[in-house]
Amino acid sequence: MKKVNIGGVPEHFNLAWYLTLKEGEYKAQDINLRWHDYHGGTGAMCKALREGEIDIAVILTEGIIKDIIAGNPSKIVQTFVETPLVWGVHVANDSTYKKVEDLKGTKAAISRYGSGSHLMAYINAENHNWNLEKDLDFEVIKNLDGAVEGLTNGIADYFLWEKFTTKPIVDDGVFRRIGNCPSPWPCFVIAVRNEFIEKNEADLNIILDTINNTTREFKDIPSIDKTIANRYQQQLEDVQQWLDITEWSQELIDEKTVMNVQKELFALNIIPEIVDYEKLTHKL
Repeated sequence: MKKVNIGGVPEHFNLAWYLTLKEGEYKAQDINLRWHDYHGGTGAMCKALREGEIDIAVILTEGIIKDIIAGNPSKIVQTFVETPLVWGVHVANDSTYKKVEDLKGTKAAISRYGSGSHLMAYINAENHNWNLEKDLDFEVIKNLDGAVEGLTNGIADYFLWEKFTTKPIVDDGVFRRIGNCPSPWPCFVIAVRNEFIEKNEADLNIILDTINNTTREFKDIPSIDKTIANRYQQQLEDVQQWLDITEWSQELIDEKTVMNVQKELFALNIIPEIVDYEKLTHKL
C-alpha cells in the first residue's frame, strides 16, 4: 500500500478530507493517506513540503505561490476552495482600538513570516492606504493559541485570521473583531512536491478524484451543518452562513488568477519577480 502524507489546517474547510479518510476511501484504492494537522498554517506547511515531511498540502494560494517563487520544489495541481477567505481583523477584547484605521502603525501578530496572516496584513494595510514600510510592524506568535496569548498580554495589537475559525474566541469575549479583509483570490489550493508528481501521478489522480467527488456534493451531505458546528465548536447559524458563501473547486487554478496574485504580491514587495504560470502549476 502506497503511503502518502498530506497536511492542512485543522479547520472546517478540510472536513471533506476527514470524511473521506474516515470512510477508508483511499485505503480501498491501495493508498495509505495520512493526514497531518498544521496549526501553524501556511508557513509551517511550506517548510514541511520543502523538507519532505508531507507530499501534499492544502494551503493558502498566496502563501504557496510566494514560497514556490522562493524555491519550494512544489507545484499547484488544483484549486480546493474557489471562494475568497474572509479574514477577520481581531484585537484583544479590552483593547482601546475600535476600528481598523486605529491600527495604523501598530504591531500585527503573525504566525510566521511568509504566512497567510503576514501576507494579509499587507493586503489590509494596502486597502487602507497605509505606508507599507512605516505603518506595519510584526510579532511572530506561531499559531492561534499564540495569538490569544499575544493580544491578551499586549505583545501585539491585532491579528488577522479566518473569521469563522476565530468566532468562538470572539463569542467568549477574548477577541473583538473590528473589521474584515477578504482575500482577493480563491483561498485554498492543493500543492504537491515535484518529486511526488513525477513518480506518483496515478496515485495523485486517485486522491484528487476521491476528494473531488466529496466536495462536489459536500453541501448536500445530511446534517453537514450540525456536523461542522459540533466538530469545530461553532454556532450553527455561523456554520450555515459559512456554507452559503463557500464554494469548492475541482479544477486547476487559471492563469489569470495566478497572475493577479503575483501582481499583488509583487506590488507589495512580497515576491521579487513575477514568474510564468507553468513554474507554479502542474496540469494533471
